Amino acid sequence: MLEGLHPNRPTHVFRITTDERSARAMTELIGEIFDPAETAVAAFETEEDGPWLLEAYFAMEPDEGAIRDLLRPVVGSEADKGVFVPLEQQDWVKASLEGLNPVRAGRILVHGSHDREQRRPNDVAIEIEAALAFGTGHHGTTKGCLLAFVDELKLRQPRHVLDVGTGTGILAFAAAKTLKRPVVAGDIDPEAVRVARENARLNGIDAWMKLYVGPGVRNAMADRPGHFDLVFANILAKPLRILAPSITRVATDDGALILSGLLIKDVPGVLSAYAAQGWRLQRRYDLEGWVALVLKRGGAHPRPRRESMS
Repeated sequence: MLEGLHPNRPTHVFRITTDERSARAMTELIGEIFDPAETAVAAFETEEDGPWLLEAYFAMEPDEGAIRDLLRPVVGSEADKGVFVPLEQQDWVKASLEGLNPVRAGRILVHGSHDREQRRPNDVAIEIEAALAFGTGHHGTTKGCLLAFVDELKLRQPRHVLDVGTGTGILAFAAAKTLKRPVVAGDIDPEAVRVARENARLNGIDAWMKLYVGPGVRNAMADRPGHFDLVFANILAKPLRILAPSITRVATDDGALILSGLLIKDVPGVLSAYAAQGWRLQRRYDLEGWVALVLKRGGAHPRPRRESMS
């Protein structure tokens, strides 16, 4: 997975320092091969124009040799320099707290309890516990979606919002807090939904969150034809393509889709899948090598606006 929950009570982490291209390639490879309920992976730049660090968290003790063999075609003998570290639960919480810096998209601020003083009077503040910090807006895909949402609000006020693959719930929370309306959000992973419920209670919006467990829109709360005028889907490229018909079915004719979880190379295939359903690109956001897309229905549109923030 590109971004999401750490596995429940992770027991081991694999870390390797490498260049940006290799880090992105390994992130995609691990995300495609391992069960996202058991493994989570992320990569980030350790300093400006510096090396990248890849971290993969495992719910069970991993087969070190098999993982090194998996990565060797990408980084060669450098795979042997990666380190596997057993984790104590308190170590994970401490590391999460240290790594959770405030993230801002317009008035939306994602922060930990230790950064409450960063809130401004008119902020839409979303607080995340340190132990639930993975997937909280620090990854380019989530921040790209938040920026796209902020720009969409300059054009209109959505009434019915759906978040497909909600993870820790950040996008759904941003919509609920900003619009002051109930939001439907689901995830295939029951652990993700459990954590989203905890986060919703922490932010005082549990009454506004209609959460479900299920793939895509396969739930009575989500499978409502022509109902949602804004749909978030921050997931992987392949499921985004597969879900194009069902997401189209539940969207209104004048609605918008905010899609992410995409590397640059994934964009043409996703755009093609949604173009076949009548969607056209309105805006794209490039951030840290990831891309978020805003799509709307219809024929001819102005040249799409491209926001580059990398």
